Amino acid sequence: MKDVTTADVELFRSFIEKHDYFLVAGHKEPDGDCIASCLGVKAILNHYGKKYELLSAGPFKRNEIKYYEKYFSNTVPFLDESDRKNTGLIIVDCSELSRLGEIDGDFSNLDIFVIDHHKTSGLPKRAEGYINSESPACAFLIQLFHEKMIGNIDKETAKVLFFGLCTDSGFFRFLKDDSASVFEGAARLVSYGADPRAAYININSGKPYSTRKLLGVLLDKAERYLDGRLVITYETMDDTKKYGQEGRDSDSLYQLLLSAKDVEAVVFLRQDTPLTCTGGFRSQDKIDVSQVAAKFGGGGHKNASGMSCDGKVETLIPQIVKEFARIM
Repeated sequence: MKDVTTADVELFRSFIEKHDYFLVAGHKEPDGDCIASCLGVKAILNHYGKKYELLSAGPFKRNEIKYYEKYFSNTVPFLDESDRKNTGLIIVDCSELSRLGEIDGDFSNLDIFVIDHHKTSGLPKRAEGYINSESPACAFLIQLFHEKMIGNIDKETAKVLFFGLCTDSGFFRFLKDDSASVFEGAARLVSYGADPRAAYININSGKPYSTRKLLGVLLDKAERYLDGRLVITYETMDDTKKYGQEGRDSDSLYQLLLSAKDVEAVVFLRQDTPLTCTGGFRSQDKIDVSQVAAKFGGGGHKNASGMSCDGKVETLIPQIVKEFARIM
């Protein structure tokens, strides 16, 4: 993948140096990469002696990130006109202000710097930043910025950045054949003190028993389309009520379904309210699911994307199948 250049580093350094206070935010419904990226930026700001507030709309549903919730607020501190001139907003693991979710406060008239790795992302109007869709995780980009701006990474930050990298790379399952630099970066994190075994246990253990039951329900509902190449399953509001919202394990669901013979793409839909749904899209190497997610107001990576839109599962499924038929 392409490297973070000296010009990229100086752009970020300049942004930090010309502001006294920072708001650091990632996308709503954060995952490990989002949280790790925020905490990595926190370490950089600490080095420069800057004050900051870490923001997240939450919810912190995933079992592996609950520990980090205590570091985040969902409310923007009051900023008068003078404060706003000296405040920078750093957005990580997404680029759209709308993706930050329902954070209580006002981001208007703030200078913005984005660090992201999503293919469908672009910089907001008048924002600066760095977007590299070749990176397997935003946390890996934060690592590169840290190393080039400061040098070696402290043990606790190395642990959390390794955790973020492992989260989005499927513990390196999703890396391509040009990923030597990513493994080299991971090795450096281990040399700083990251523990691969502890990261694996953190990501894959402690799931509520109800999530094992829910996996069975979702597997039972899974249906094949397009000659078996596409699989779609869904969660109803009754399912959510019965099994709860905590500690979902959609990664295991995708892995199980994608391992089936001839399956090239998987969609998981959830009816969040009577009139709104969220969805996750995963695929094998050839299918670009971000193209389909974008049709429903979402986006992400070629092989892993998401969306949130108005609609009901029963009407969305045929629309989604139609869009996949265009690219499969």
